[in-house]
Amino acid sequence: MEAAYTRKTNIVRQETTVARTKDLVYPPELAEQDERIFQRITCQDLNPDLTSRVVTPLHVLPRQEEVLAIHWHPEFIPMDLIKRRIQASYPCASCELIIPTQHNVLMSYDQEYSGVEVDCYSRGFQRKVQLLLHFKTAKLESADVFKAMLEHTFRYRSSQLLDFLDMVTNPKFEDYLQLASEETGVEEEEVRFSRIQAKKLQLLLERHEDRISADMIKNKLLRDFVDAQRFLFPEALINRVQLFLKAVKRMVKENFSLTYFYCTSEFIEEARSLGGGVVVPHPEQFWPILLADYDVDGYEVWNPQSREYTEFLINVINRQNKNRRIDQRQLLVFMGDDTHMSEKLKDPSQAEAEKYYRDIGLQPAWDDLAIRKSLIVGNFSRSGIIREYKARLDG
Repeated sequence: MEAAYTRKTNIVRQETTVARTKDLVYPPELAEQDERIFQRITCQDLNPDLTSRVVTPLHVLPRQEEVLAIHWHPEFIPMDLIKRRIQASYPCASCELIIPTQHNVLMSYDQEYSGVEVDCYSRGFQRKVQLLLHFKTAKLESADVFKAMLEHTFRYRSSQLLDFLDMVTNPKFEDYLQLASEETGVEEEEVRFSRIQAKKLQLLLERHEDRISADMIKNKLLRDFVDAQRFLFPEALINRVQLFLKAVKRMVKENFSLTYFYCTSEFIEEARSLGGGVVVPHPEQFWPILLADYDVDGYEVWNPQSREYTEFLINVINRQNKNRRIDQRQLLVFMGDDTHMSEKLKDPSQAEAEKYYRDIGLQPAWDDLAIRKSLIVGNFSRSGIIREYKARLDG
């Protein structure tokens, strides 16, 4: 049990499912229903109900006057709808810095600043990391090399979905599926069901490759395809399949070659040449990046999925700043809500709560009394970070 816990793997108990799943054949043939489901999960048009979900915030904070949001993902949601949501969330905001960070795609919220979250490779500790890169939009007019680097990274990162589907459907990866099955406690029925659904998605992607938007080609497409069939199959079956696929996805990521990513230092150098800012997201990346001594503006010390060491990490940055040379800029503290806007389109009863309840600018750690002690020592506040980081991007 301890080994399973340390690998962050959920153990699921076998339950009896209805016999209709045994009627499914492999390899499958696509039916009209499969086409309809695929159309629904890849459609980027919003009807009035979905529009309402986007513009209606889950949290309204009339007392919050500063909005600092430099780590969030618009995905395919129109920016004007996102603005309406933010304005409704913080009706009294008078100071803000809001920069989207789509994965490997430059985007802007207000045309003044642009941002991106890039995947890159740190040779020193042999792992993929992410960086948040932010820019004064006007400085990107001559950023041809940087944009080409992003395009390469986007295309390579998107290919991971194809590897994911291949691992589930290709017999040569049977050992990986067996390991994922043992870790999650699922039986052959769930593995077979997963293989059938992955194969269907492969066929659908091949059939519609000239129609589907490139930004829909991501790992979560398989999760969405399976989730969309909850009305057809038992809830317990779908839940077990999702846990199994999550374990397989982790294995795909572990085996995904990093050599085709640009080095972390290459992205930092290119961003700096354009006057860009560099922030390290995800607190679990904190130590390797800090010890590698990369040229960064600051670190994300809180994230909805990484909350445990926030106060400790702030204290580390405080100590680092005390020891920095006079010609070195102070490291800044950031908090990332890491909101993915397409999650707002989901039925709350079927959404993953940990992701569904995130919101742009919602970072309660700033107001946590225990954490504020360390923030005060470092002279960190939302308004102070906004002023300083804007000055760096504008300079």
